[in-house]
Amino acid sequence: MAGNSQRRNRRTSNKKGATVGSGGQRRRGLEGKGPTPPASMRKGHKKNRVAAAQAKHAARRPAPRRGGPKGANELVVGRNSVVEALREGVPANTLYVQQFVDSDERVREAIQLATEKGLNLMEAPRPELDRMTNGLNHQGLVLSVPPYDYAHPEDLTAVAADNGEDPLIVALDGITDPRNLGAVVRSVSAFGGHGVVVPERRAAGMTASAWKTSAGTAARTPVARATNMTRMLEAYQKEGLMVVGLAADGDVELHELDALEGPVVIVVGSEGKGLSRLVGETCDFRVRIPMPGGAESLNAGVAAGVVLYEAARRRA
Repeated sequence: MAGNSQRRNRRTSNKKGATVGSGGQRRRGLEGKGPTPPASMRKGHKKNRVAAAQAKHAARRPAPRRGGPKGANELVVGRNSVVEALREGVPANTLYVQQFVDSDERVREAIQLATEKGLNLMEAPRPELDRMTNGLNHQGLVLSVPPYDYAHPEDLTAVAADNGEDPLIVALDGITDPRNLGAVVRSVSAFGGHGVVVPERRAAGMTASAWKTSAGTAARTPVARATNMTRMLEAYQKEGLMVVGLAADGDVELHELDALEGPVVIVVGSEGKGLSRLVGETCDFRVRIPMPGGAESLNAGVAAGVVLYEAARRRA
């Protein structure tokens, strides 16, 4: 009898098409897929095969390690870290993208920023990226950053002389956190300083983390490396610079220090140990920052910023 058939899947309506929702498939089909990726990222393209071969060759080289030999590239891994580094202008040279990676907004933004900056784009299979990063969770994105081109300590006084100004330099003694280094570079740039000096060993260097914290100011504020911090400070003294060390038990309070008005090197020690013995003995003045709130010490980046502001105020 019509309408009473018990056969399964028998159509009981003349209406064509699905009788339930499409599950959003039609809506997703209308969404854009973003800009067309460069040739090196398109599967089957000649440039894609060349890029994959180059990435495979690069991945087989020993992975660079922190504190390794000079000239080794630094690797920034992970989607958030890579995007932040590209946004802040970290001077990278190559962006590696995992083949068939599950793309999201961060992946698309990283590719777009790398393309705009003219970086090399290379697609590599996941095992190759795993080898490059020593098994770190790279999430399909790896950014290669070339080693920083450090200045010589003498270059900083030469820059001041070229500008007809008294040198204003910050030397970091025992600072191991690259974010503190980046913060100091940013303060030096903000208050008209001429550069930062760091020890060659057992100290933070200009890594991608330091670049990001400097908010791009590292591109115009030179950072120099000293083989021996004490001898470097003595060389500055021979050039006529006063060496001022920051110390919680200093003999002079910051507002009493007239030396900031002339050629000066401000030495900042680590938050825990302060200035090393030899560096402390080399200083012409040991200065303390008054802290009526009762804090025992300040972060190295904050302390340097306070003294640089006072120097800039006096020079103005």
